[in-house]
Amino acid sequence: MKKILLYAVLFISTISFSQTIRFEGSVLESGKTPLEMANVMAVNQATKGVDAYAITNDKGKFVLNLKQNSTYNIKVSYLGMQNKEFSVTTNSENITQNITLEPGGIEIEGVEIVREMPVSIKGDTIVYNADSFKTGTERKLEDLLKKMPGVEVNADGEVEVEGKKVTKLMVEGKDFFDGDTKLGVKNIPADAIDKVQVLRNYNENSILKGVENNQDNLAMNIKLKEGKKNFWFGDMTAGIGVGHSDERYLVNPKLFYYNPKYSINLISNFNNIGELPLTIQDYFKFTGGFRNMMAKGGSSFNVSSNDLGISLMRNNRAKEIETSFGATNFSYNVNKAWSLSGFGILSSSITDLETKTQNNFLAPNSSDVFSTENRDEIAHQKSNLGLFKLSSSYKPSTTFQLDYDILTKISKQDENNDLLRESIFGGSSNIETILTKKSQDPLSVNQNLSAYYTHNDKNIFALEMQHLYQDEDPFYNANLGTNPFPDTAGNPSNLGIQDEASGRYDLNQSRFVKTNKLDAKLDYYYMLTAKSNVNVTLGTTYSHQNFDSSIYQVLDNSTTNQLNTPQSTNDVSYSFNDTFLGLHYKLLSGKFTFTPGVSFHNYDMTNTQLGTSFNQKFFRVLPDFLAIYQIKKAESLTYNYALTNNFTDINKLAEGYVLNGYNSLSQGNRTLENSTSQTHSLRYFKYNMFNFENISAFINYSRVVDAVKSRSTFVGVNQTSAPINSDFADETFSGMGMYGRSFFKYYKASLSARLNWSKFNNIQNTVATTTESFTQDYTIKASTNFKKMPNIEVGYNFLINDYNDNKFYTDKPFARIDYYFMKSFSFVTEYEFYHYYNSNKSVENEYDFLSASLIYQKKDSKWEYKVSGTNLLNTTSLNDDSFNQNSTRTSQYTVQPRYIIFSLKYNL
Repeated sequence: MKKILLYAVLFISTISFSQTIRFEGSVLESGKTPLEMANVMAVNQATKGVDAYAITNDKGKFVLNLKQNSTYNIKVSYLGMQNKEFSVTTNSENITQNITLEPGGIEIEGVEIVREMPVSIKGDTIVYNADSFKTGTERKLEDLLKKMPGVEVNADGEVEVEGKKVTKLMVEGKDFFDGDTKLGVKNIPADAIDKVQVLRNYNENSILKGVENNQDNLAMNIKLKEGKKNFWFGDMTAGIGVGHSDERYLVNPKLFYYNPKYSINLISNFNNIGELPLTIQDYFKFTGGFRNMMAKGGSSFNVSSNDLGISLMRNNRAKEIETSFGATNFSYNVNKAWSLSGFGILSSSITDLETKTQNNFLAPNSSDVFSTENRDEIAHQKSNLGLFKLSSSYKPSTTFQLDYDILTKISKQDENNDLLRESIFGGSSNIETILTKKSQDPLSVNQNLSAYYTHNDKNIFALEMQHLYQDEDPFYNANLGTNPFPDTAGNPSNLGIQDEASGRYDLNQSRFVKTNKLDAKLDYYYMLTAKSNVNVTLGTTYSHQNFDSSIYQVLDNSTTNQLNTPQSTNDVSYSFNDTFLGLHYKLLSGKFTFTPGVSFHNYDMTNTQLGTSFNQKFFRVLPDFLAIYQIKKAESLTYNYALTNNFTDINKLAEGYVLNGYNSLSQGNRTLENSTSQTHSLRYFKYNMFNFENISAFINYSRVVDAVKSRSTFVGVNQTSAPINSDFADETFSGMGMYGRSFFKYYKASLSARLNWSKFNNIQNTVATTTESFTQDYTIKASTNFKKMPNIEVGYNFLINDYNDNKFYTDKPFARIDYYFMKSFSFVTEYEFYHYYNSNKSVENEYDFLSASLIYQKKDSKWEYKVSGTNLLNTTSLNDDSFNQNSTRTSQYTVQPRYIIFSLKYNL
C-alpha cells in the first residue's frame, strides 16, 4: 500500500507540462478604484481554449499562469462596466500590467463573457461553467461537482459549498426531490449540465429575504444545455455479472424532461449487487424540504422514533442486498401565479447481514470492563419504503404568497435475527442462542401551510402552520435460553416471567404510539429604517400523544402469560402546550449585523396514566443573540447564542417497562422536568476567488443543566434503566477547520480536522458516574484536473475514537485515478486501505477495497459499453465501533464479495 501511494505522489510531482509565466496586475475603475470580483480570462489564439482565468481579490489583483511564446486574447468584464479585450504575447519573462475599465458596460457582451468564464460571481450567486471542469470521465453530477473549487461531496451524496451544506437542489429552477441532494448528484447526467449555480443567502420566500438572516442557507440550481430542454433525455442501463456462480444483474433507466411549463423526472434501479439509491438511513432523515419553523422559538420538543433499532446499515455493511427502487418528481406551472410540484419514491430491499460484535460494559467512573457480551449474529431484513410529497405555491403578486405542502412517509419493515451470545461476568461464561423478530409499519403525515403578505414598505406579515401525524406500531419478539429479568433481589423489574421446562423464554411486546403535533406562529416585521427592523412573533406548539404497550410470554404449551402488572403495561396520554411571544431586533451597521432577541413562554403539560394525572405549569424567559461580522464580500465571522428549554416526549414518561431488546428494559418517569441548554457557536468563513482559497471553521459549546439522564442497573450484561433529571451538567464541545485551494488551474488540495468532546453524567448500579468521549478526524487530500492526461486524487484520513480511555484508531489512505484516452475510453479506479486497531492492539484488522471500471463510447455515439468491478480484492469484512454512556462496542461486518459486471447503456 505504501508503495502505491509513493508511486501516486511521484506521478503527480513528475507530470510534465509546458513552462509558464505569470501575467499579473490589477483591475481598476477609471485607473483609481480597485474592482473586486472582476473576471479576467486568457483565451489562447492558437487553440481557442481558455488557458487561464481569475477573479480579482479585494484589492483588484489578478494572476494568470500563461504558456511561454504564445499569443492570448485577454478578456476583462465587470458588471456595470464596459468590457475590455486586448492581445498579449508571452516570452520567457513575467508580465505586470494594470487594466482600467470605464463605467457603462454592454449587458449582452457581459453575459457572453460570463458564459465563457469557468467560475464567475454575480451578487450572491456563484456560477460554474460545467464544460470548463469536464475531462471526459464524468458520468453523473457528483463526478462534476467534485472537480469544482470550493465544492465537496461526501459518500452520502451531501454537497457542501464554502463549508456549508446545500439544503436544496433544483434543475432549471424547479425542485429536484426536495429535501435531499443524493438522488440528484447520483443520477443527473453530467453531459446534460451547462451551468452549476450556487445560490448563497437563499430564501424560498422573496418577501422575507430582506428581513430574515439567511447566511447559512445554500441552494444549488442546475442549468441544462439547450439541447436538453423540451426533449426527453437520460439513459437506460442494463448489466449482468461475469464469472459468478450465482446470477448478478443491474437495470437502471433514468428519464428527464424539462420545459418552462412542466418537468418530469423518472428514476429506477433494480439490482442485487449492493447499489442502494435510498438507504433506510436516508429514508428516516428525508425531510421533504420542511423547515424547522420554530428554530427561533426557544423551545425544543422533538418527537422520538420507535424504530426498534432495525439496522440502519449502509450498502457496504451487508453480506447480500437485493433492491427495487422507483422514483418520480414533477413540477407544473398552472399559470404565472400558481405552480404545483411533488415526488413519489418507492423502495424495496432484501438484506442479509452477518456481524461479530463485542460489547464491553464499563465499571462506574472507570475504563475497566466489568462484563462482556460477544455476539455472532445473522440477520435477514425486508424493507418497503414509501415517500410522497405534493406542494402548491400561489403568488399572484410580489406582495402575497400562499404555500401548502404535504409529505407522507410509509414503511413496512421486518427483521429476523439468529444470535449466538457469550456472556462473561464475574469470572463465569454463559453461551446461548437467541432468536429475535422485529416488525413495524409506521406512518407519518406532515403538512405545512404558509401565507406571506407585504402591506407596504414598512409592514410585513407571515403566518406559518405545520401539523405532524405519526402512527407507530412496533412489535418485538425474543426467544432466549435464559431468563434475562428474573424476579430476584438484585433485579428491580420483577416482571413475573415463568420458568419453562424447555429452558426457553419466549418474550413479546406490542407497542402503539400515536402523535398529533401542531406548530403555528404569526410573525410581524416592522421596518424601522432601511437597515433595521423589529420582529414580533406570537406562536404555539401543541402536541397530544398516546402510548400503549404490553409484554407477554408465550409458554411451552402455547398459552400466554400476560404480564399485565403495572410494571409491564402502559396506557398513557400526554399533552404538551407552549404558548410564546418573541421579540427580535435586527440592525445592520457597517459590516456588522446584530439580532438580539427574547421569547416569553408559558408551558402546560399533563400526562395521564395509572388512573391519575400529573400536571406541570410554569413560565420562562429565554434570550438569544446573533451577530455577523461581514469582513469582506466572501469573508465573515458569525456568533450565535441561545438558551433553550428541551422537553421529552411521551416515550420517557410512560412508567411501565418497555422491552428495548432481549437484554434491555426501560421505564419512564412521569415527573420528568425539562432540561435547559445554553449553546454558543462561532463560525468563520472565507472564500477567495482570486486563488480559490476556501477556509471554514466553527466551534460549538453546549452546556445542559437538569439534563434528562439514565439510572441504570446491570445484572451481568442485562440492563434495566429509567430516566431522571440529573443535578450535574452535561457538556459537549465540537469544532471543525478546513483549508482548501486550487493551484495553477490544474491542482486542488485540502486539509480538514473535526473534533468532538462530550461529558455525560448518569447513575449506574446506584453509583454516580461521569463518562467522556473524544473523537478526532483528520483528512488531507490532493487532486489534479487535466484535460488530456490521467487525473489522480490521493489522500489520508486518520480517525481516533476515545471512549473513557478506550481508544480505537483507523488509518485510511486512499487514491483515485481517472483517465480519458483515445477519444473513446474512460478508465476510473478507486482504492481505500483501512488499518483498524485499539490501544493495546488486542483488536486489530487490516482490509482494503478496490474498484475499477473501463468504459468505451465513441464520440457522438448513444451507446456505451462498460466493464466494472467492485471489491476486486475480495475483502470479506470491515470494522466499526461506537460508544454509549455505559459501554463500548466494536463490530465486524461481512461485506459483499467481488462482483464483475458487464453493462450496456443507451443515452437518449
